[in-house]
Order: sequence, then structure tokens, then C-alpha cells
Amino acid sequence: MSLPFSLALYRAATTALTPIAPSLLRRRAGRGKEDPARLNERLGRPAIPRPPGVLVWLHGASVGESLSILPLVERLRAERPEATVLVTSGTVTSAELLARRLPPGAIHQYLPVDTPSGAARFLDHWRPDLAVFVESELWPNLLLAAKARGTKLALVSAKLSDKSYRSWQGRPLAAAWLFAGFDLILAQDGRAADRFESLGGTVAGEADLKFGSPSLPVDEAEYARLRFQLTDRPLLLAASTHPGEDEIVLDAVAGFHLAPRLVIVPRHPARGQAILEMARARGLEAVSRSEAPGAVAEVIVADTLGEMGLWYRLADLAVVCGSLVPGIGGHNPLEPARLDCPIVSGPHVENWLTAYADLAAVEGCAHADASVLGQRLSALLETPERLKAQAARARAFVEARDATAREGLSRILELAPPNLVQGVSA
Repeated sequence: MSLPFSLALYRAATTALTPIAPSLLRRRAGRGKEDPARLNERLGRPAIPRPPGVLVWLHGASVGESLSILPLVERLRAERPEATVLVTSGTVTSAELLARRLPPGAIHQYLPVDTPSGAARFLDHWRPDLAVFVESELWPNLLLAAKARGTKLALVSAKLSDKSYRSWQGRPLAAAWLFAGFDLILAQDGRAADRFESLGGTVAGEADLKFGSPSLPVDEAEYARLRFQLTDRPLLLAASTHPGEDEIVLDAVAGFHLAPRLVIVPRHPARGQAILEMARARGLEAVSRSEAPGAVAEVIVADTLGEMGLWYRLADLAVVCGSLVPGIGGHNPLEPARLDCPIVSGPHVENWLTAYADLAAVEGCAHADASVLGQRLSALLETPERLKAQAARARAFVEARDATAREGLSRILELAPPNLVQGVSA
């Protein structure tokens, strides 16, 4: 059966692109949009060999999608340790993040440019048994060539923007051809499920990969010590602050009727000393965890790594930062929600719009911009029962969505074949 016209036209156009792809990539590398040392990966020429056995390939386009893949990577490494996990992404920033966050045994590669020859080289080298694509990152040459080679295909946390949906509606044969090729589609929500079904896909359920992660860990001994030590006043947490946000939070608490203890956790611990000086310049007693781990003061600068789970458990209220100034997009509100920690965010939450909208729908979070942050925080801290009810609603919502996501992860794992023989799987 011949390809639909629009897919055949796409294949012809990307074939024509092949000779100039190296120069285009070099030009992008000159602008910092590609890693110049790894351009061969973008041409489907990996520098490392494929390990023997089953190989599961996971793809997330950028930072948000790459983060959402991590729980699946961890499940695969724990439950299928004999399988190789290959993670691809398309941006330098996502590659840097995955270099820090991927567990041992997982391999990162850049996704090849979607030319027929680049896709063929990539697939002939890695020979994936299962390919998992996240959200709406669909590359026809790679998808069709993988399907032709017998690779199982899954599309998870699947969604389509209004623009993408309209575009696929204008190419119904191409949409049906691509989406019908997936062995498993798990939509991000009911609206996305309806869209994929209307385009010819068979949606097996819903699973949003932003959910399903375990609660952040904690040092139980340190938690017990600080819980006893920090009982004299409410504890306000400013979580994952960026430049420009520390000042906003410090100024916001200055006029409180009931002064809380403020803990500031900078997104980058190297900024700890600068935040310490900001607090002291405002006449506040301040200490840093890196310099005096056991000390407490009006302001504690938690410029240490791996303690967010501790502070979310101790806080009476958390401002999830990255949201008070534009250009960052907010940070994960699901982490405090899992730990019964009430949440306030600023207005700039582009990276977590759906999660915040869902939490707001169950009255599980509050929002405030910088101009009213102090008033909002003061009012919330003076109504602890209201905060507890808000946190309980958020936790119940997240726990339910986490359970659904974990079920979805299990369905994905079922697609990976057993490692029946030593060597490359059949």
C-alpha cells in the first residue's frame, strides 16, 4: 500500500535536505543550538556500540519531556535491568540535564535529523525493540522506518496543540497512517484522547508522565531534629529560587503581622552567599546550611543539594519559585503536593500549566504575583486550617493521578520483549 501523498511529499522533501543537513547543523552549532562535538549523532552516526540484548528507546523533545521520561527510565532499570535504555532528545539543554539525571546504564543520544537516510542509520545501529515517544514529538521517517523493522511503538502522555490538531485534520490519511501504527497510545487527558481517536489512533487509556514519581526522599534523623527545633513560628519555604526572586520573597515577608521563619532554597546552591547578604542587608538574622548545618535563624539559606524533601515536609507553606519572574516557566508543584505541603506560585508557570490548572480546579494551590505576594502569604499563614485543607485536596488529586500514571508505565513495560537469549534480541 502506497504512502499517503502528504507523507510521500515529506519523504521527498527530507531526502532533498540530506546533502545540506551537515552544514545546517554546523550553522546551528555556531549559534549554540547544537553540540559541535556530537553532530554525528544528529546525522544518525553514533559513536558508541549497541549493547547486546533488548533495547528500549525513549524520546522526549526538550527539557520538560525529558524530565517526564525519568520515572519510566527508573522503572525500566529496576524491573528490567538486563535491558538497555536509550534516551534521545533534541536540545543541548535537555542533553545537559539528562547527563546529570539519567541512572547508570542508560545511554543518551541526540535524535537524528528526520531524513530517510539518517533515520535508517540510527535504526540500523540501535535496532530498538520498543520505541516510546512522549507528548507530540512525531517524526514520520523515524516512525515509519521503525515500524517497518518490527519495533513496537508507544505514544505516551500524548497531546496535540490546537495548531497541530488542525494541521493533522487537514491531512486525515497521513494522520490515520501514522497514529494507527502505534501499538499503544496513552493520552495526557480526555481531550487529547478524543483528538487522537478522531485522527485514527486507538487510545488505550490516559497517563500523564508528569505524574507517577515517588515522593522526594528525606534524612529521617535530620527531619526529626529540625521538626523539634523549628516549632516556635510558622515556616515559609521559598523553593528553587532564581535571581530576582529572593528579593521579592524577602521584601514580601518584611511587613508580616506574624513573622514566619523563612527558608530559601536557591535553584543553584552557588548563589547561597549572595542571598545571605541580601537577607542581612535587610536587617534579618540569617544563616546558611552549607556554612552552619545545625544553625537556625530568621532566615535559613538552604544552599545544599538533595534536601528539598526535608523542607517540603517541614514547611507550613511553600512558594514554588521559578514563577515570580518571567523567562523561567515555574517548577514542579507535584513534589510539595505529594508531601502535604501547601503551595503558592507566581504567575509565570508556562512549563507546568496543566498541572497548576488541575490543582487550581480542586482548590489545591494559590497564586500571587509579586505585588500582592506578601498580603497573600500573610493571610494564608494566619489560617492554618485552610492551608491544611488545601494541601489535603492537592495530595488526594496527585495521588490519584500518580496511581493512574504508574498503571500506564506498567502497560508500556509490557510491550518490551523478554530477553530470551544472550545477544541481540530477535
